[in-house]
Amino acid sequence: MDNLYDLTIGELGKLLRQGEIKSVDIADSYIKRIKEVDTFIGAYLQTDFEEAMKNAENADKIIMSGGDIPLLTGIPLSIKDIFLIKGKKTTCASKILDNFISPYDATVVKKLKQNNYVFLGKTNLDEFAMGSSTENSAYKVTRNPYDFKRVPGGSSGGSAASVSADLCAGSFGTDTGGSVRQPAAFCGVVGLKPTYGLISRYGIVAFSSSLDQAGVLAKDTTDAAILLDAVAGFDERDQTTRRFEAKDYAGIIGRADKASIKGLRVGIPAEFFSEGLDSDVNSKILEVRELLKGLGANIVDISLPDTKYSVAAYYIIATSEASSNLERYDGIRFGYRYKQEQGARGLGLDDLYSKSREFGFGDEVKRRIILGTFALSAGYYDAYYKKASLIRKLIIKNYKDAFEKTDIIIGPTSPAPAFLIGEKTGDPLSMYLSDIYTISVNLSYLPALSMPVGFVDNPAKPGGVLPIGLQIISPWLTEDRLLSVAKIIEGEIKFRENNINKKDIRYEQHA
Repeated sequence: MDNLYDLTIGELGKLLRQGEIKSVDIADSYIKRIKEVDTFIGAYLQTDFEEAMKNAENADKIIMSGGDIPLLTGIPLSIKDIFLIKGKKTTCASKILDNFISPYDATVVKKLKQNNYVFLGKTNLDEFAMGSSTENSAYKVTRNPYDFKRVPGGSSGGSAASVSADLCAGSFGTDTGGSVRQPAAFCGVVGLKPTYGLISRYGIVAFSSSLDQAGVLAKDTTDAAILLDAVAGFDERDQTTRRFEAKDYAGIIGRADKASIKGLRVGIPAEFFSEGLDSDVNSKILEVRELLKGLGANIVDISLPDTKYSVAAYYIIATSEASSNLERYDGIRFGYRYKQEQGARGLGLDDLYSKSREFGFGDEVKRRIILGTFALSAGYYDAYYKKASLIRKLIIKNYKDAFEKTDIIIGPTSPAPAFLIGEKTGDPLSMYLSDIYTISVNLSYLPALSMPVGFVDNPAKPGGVLPIGLQIISPWLTEDRLLSVAKIIEGEIKFRENNINKKDIRYEQHA
């Protein structure tokens, strides 16, 4: 079959089990696709096609043996280069980890191996997941598949672009303040950030420990559910993971129907539709509101008054935790060390630390370390970190109060479509505000999903379009509800079927 790379995980799995294709055929299709397209996109930091084919051959043997076979068996995936994979480099897109070889597997990776997945490679990101555009990588800039002059979002921009450009069947990223959902919106794919603690963080390089959460990026909601099923669950090596009754997310959303929308209480927060929201994005989200209303949902106007402080609170909490977590990169125990040939001979220990960090970290990481160190310093802790933590409690209460009146909350994922490469790099505050609708979810430990709901015209590219993402938020541990509603919206909008820029038209080389 031609263009196997264009199919979803669900579609590929069905064909595999029917014996119509083999995993090696799928892997070969993706490998050829990557060689052809990733030159322009730059989604991958490293690939391992030899291992991919070995994984695929093993998967074919497992499928031939019959029995109860995991849904991800034989499916090629990419993984953000912040997850440890034993024996492979994990750089976090930073020079300070350029020579670091992972000594063990992250729990997510371990579970994927148990599901017999096919590993294609590790994807690009903003250094240490600090950014919203994937421009902060020490190695390359990843480009948006819809317009190579635009960013794919961040920090999981490489993962989102790899799914959007059909360079993998699905991908794993991390979401600290929107780093799965915002790039999903920019690249026209589904991005799910689960409840904090639903997926183990063991073996994921830490940025902000109370905010970081592994997430999935997929071509549709069914694939997102399949990926979540494979990796969710308690992990004794991560005591922040939750003990809960296992759910068959893929099975649950497979039974979702339009009748379940009748009587659903859908919250519309005033704060998500205020000044700063692009008018075209606003129109697309309101179209979804009317769609749900037409299916029998009850639309409820709500307020999340303290979410206006979410960006400020986030950048105190996140940078403070980053300052603590990144303290271990000293140039001594592992990672990059300022070399003697660079003038290190005779340097004292403090100077060696300083020089290793000066040349090992990029500007954005340094900015956040400095901010966080200042917020935690003597005399400033109460004024900054403590106050930000109190605001966090208020934001959590806002959502708790809102979910007494609503079952889900909808709004835009990002205030505007994907912006141009270089457009915001000189204005960090403007960059930070691109996550204004996603950050409060991380502060509140909630699950949320971004899904594509249409296009707007690309003003910089005649005839071109840019995707728009809808964000759906639900209470803790209600991913089944979140995915079911998204599945129904997806069935009504038919984004993939109506994608006017589908397939190779997106990948023409620009002059």
